[in-house]
Amino acid sequence: MTDTNDDMLSQNVPRAQGGPGQPRGPDTIPEPVQISINAVSESLLDGIRDFRRAPAFGLLFSAFYVAGGLVLMAVAFAAGQEWWLIPFIAGFPLIAPFAAVGLYEVSRRIEAGETLSWPSVAGVIFAQKDRQIPSMAMVILLLFMFWVFVAHTIFALFMGVSALTNITSSPEVLFQGRGLMMLLVGTIIGAGFAAVLFSFTVVGLPLLLEREVDFITAIITSVRAVLMNPGPMLAWAMTIATILFAGFIPFFLGLFVALPVLGHASWHMYRRLMPDV
Repeated sequence: MTDTNDDMLSQNVPRAQGGPGQPRGPDTIPEPVQISINAVSESLLDGIRDFRRAPAFGLLFSAFYVAGGLVLMAVAFAAGQEWWLIPFIAGFPLIAPFAAVGLYEVSRRIEAGETLSWPSVAGVIFAQKDRQIPSMAMVILLLFMFWVFVAHTIFALFMGVSALTNITSSPEVLFQGRGLMMLLVGTIIGAGFAAVLFSFTVVGLPLLLEREVDFITAIITSVRAVLMNPGPMLAWAMTIATILFAGFIPFFLGLFVALPVLGHASWHMYRRLMPDV
């Protein structure tokens, strides 16, 4: 009789109580739904609300990326190779989704009314090392590295190898003749990279945090959600890119606000795309 009661109790325990990162069997995957364009502004407002409710978490997670940007900028200027910052800044949206994983957990806990503390959030983040998010992180990293390689290849094709050595003394070369064409082609190709990774991660990353699924299934589900909502997803992607690039001004410091707001907002967009989760 005791065993039967225990089984019944375990079936009635909400899945969220186990928390992301807790060992369990494979979860079912709900179907993505269609959303309206209003989901963009609504998710953004939800992100601002969560950031205001728990600002310390957002500021700490953002600090790593701001510090990394400042170090990279200092190294580039010291070496007289400021142009290296161009592919990094253009490619930052490729790695930004991974920066939001900790913020997803903060928003999930706020939403579920769970304890919000450094040990609880850090414990969930640390537990991801044994799950599927590292595999997704590898996909993100490889795409980012490939983008940097492609960006430098495009530069060499349009400007010639010799331009790599004199661009610091003549930066105006980027804004005339073949330089303008290079920037146009690079922007189009970079947007393609960003679109692919956005399709992989907009649902894929929060789904991996929330449910026990493999990263291939998460990617497929994410792409399906994007294809079902081309208009809202295009608007959301453009909103993310605009806010991120604004966050680079001045000296990456705007990321202290841009990253947390977008991280929290991305969780709420995920909830709207996958309401049965």
